[in-house]
Amino acid sequence: MISKRIIPCLDIRDGRVVKGINFEGIRDVEDPVTLAEYYSASGADELVFYDITASSEGRDLLPDVLRAVASRVFIPLTVGGGIRSLADFDRVLKCGADKVSVNSGAMQNPDLISDAARKYGRQCVVLSVDVRRVGGAFHVFRYGGRIDTGIEALSWIRAGVQQGAGELVINSIDTDGVRQGFDLELLRAVQAQVDVPVIASGGAGSATDFVTLFRELPEISAGLAASIFHFREVEIQTLKMQLRQEGISVRL
Repeated sequence: MISKRIIPCLDIRDGRVVKGINFEGIRDVEDPVTLAEYYSASGADELVFYDITASSEGRDLLPDVLRAVASRVFIPLTVGGGIRSLADFDRVLKCGADKVSVNSGAMQNPDLISDAARKYGRQCVVLSVDVRRVGGAFHVFRYGGRIDTGIEALSWIRAGVQQGAGELVINSIDTDGVRQGFDLELLRAVQAQVDVPVIASGGAGSATDFVTLFRELPEISAGLAASIFHFREVEIQTLKMQLRQEGISVRL
């Protein structure tokens, strides 16, 4: 059985880790290097680093902050924010990223996923999708959940995998920061469309939510969260022990 991954997420704005609810009400949390070191030492399987305003501000991702984080962690690092070209892929990989996450940039440049998959391998290309329900349908949002693209999410996700995305991060805006559990309906719909690893993001409020996620959707590869880890409400090693006690395979 493939072990489930537990992944903290660092949302970076102006060089600081921040967190909100439903992608709004952003508040300051901590220095990203300090937090990244903590996660690297505390049993996280991977770490995600998002510069959450790079795309909406039309700028490059903050390289100095990324280099500082990458130099202090010893787990796989996925990096996203302002990724619009192969040059951006090259830049963040040279700064220490192991995988590169694309979101808004894939909408601006339809060939970005396929070009990156050919050059770096599809295992390096992560498609991150911000999804919210609109009129009973799943829509893709861009620029940190600010703009409804009108694109139906499941078809967009399926096309991204066909183009070469080797992994998906599905961010549910509806459940983000609400702490009432992962968006199982959305994740189940996505899982039925693809055959690549899917990372669930948005809604974790307790260790029990991870147990429910992996029991209800055993094909889901990983659970990603921010607030409950940032504020030490759930310790990663404690979470993993509980998952193992529930018969869910994790790396201890």
